[in-house]
Amino acid sequence: MNPAGLLIIDKPSGITSHGVVSVIRRTLHTRKVGHAGTLDPMATGVLILGVDRATRVLGYLALSDKEYIATIRLGESTVTDDSEGVLLSAADPAVLRSISDEAIAAEVTVLTGEIDQVPSAVSAIKVDGKRAHALVRAGEDFVLKSRRITVQGFEVRATRRGLDFIDLDVVVNCSTGTYVRALARDLGVALRVGGHLTALRRSRIGAWSQDEAVELQAFVESPDPAGHLVGLDSVAARAFRTREVTNAEAQFIRTGRVIPWAEPSAVGSLPAEPVALVSDQGRLMALAQRRGADVKYLAVFAE
Repeated sequence: MNPAGLLIIDKPSGITSHGVVSVIRRTLHTRKVGHAGTLDPMATGVLILGVDRATRVLGYLALSDKEYIATIRLGESTVTDDSEGVLLSAADPAVLRSISDEAIAAEVTVLTGEIDQVPSAVSAIKVDGKRAHALVRAGEDFVLKSRRITVQGFEVRATRRGLDFIDLDVVVNCSTGTYVRALARDLGVALRVGGHLTALRRSRIGAWSQDEAVELQAFVESPDPAGHLVGLDSVAARAFRTREVTNAEAQFIRTGRVIPWAEPSAVGSLPAEPVALVSDQGRLMALAQRRGADVKYLAVFAE
């Protein structure tokens, strides 16, 4: 049986997330590899990949909050909202000189908290069955709907001013579904000078940070690539709320039967988000979720 677990990869720039998946497949000699949370080719940082049975937890890990380190350039807007796109407009240098740090801070505050955000046009969102970024490349016109997101933190760490630009080094903590490129775009629009990203690095997804991510090339060249896998038991303990099940309940899970919760309070004590059901030895048995008066298995791992 192939090893199962998560890989926390530090994605380099210039490669797609799917490209990283292909590298992992070749290195571990398995087809069953997926990733949680796409990073653009220009972006670097934390990319979580699941191998074998661990692919079944990826959809739930992708819902975790994220942290990004980015550089926003005010003074230019591009078709992709980043430095790889065609220039759409450039601001008058005199207007840029008139923008104060206080004005920037005020608009950053507006973009913090629960906000409605229109995703970047080059996102992976589907429009009539086609990816938005593919429609952009084909020159088609379309409008994406706004979505409610949460920006828990939007902090300007440094400001650099040039003759025709203002660069902001920022740290953004946000909910899943947030586009940092769209924050750069919207900040530029609010200040009436245009804005786009020149650098983007994801430094954290949920419990997994860049400090424990392995560089892709180091992973490939490792004498034991599978040794970098984080086992499912560790994933359960770090990424989910856990509930220990009895031996009898574990047997229900193994045979595909829903645990007969004797007391309604036992169901009610479970949170609405996915919970890891673990054995008395900490082995991940299943991911489950309370739905009304019942508990449903989202994924079963018990053998």
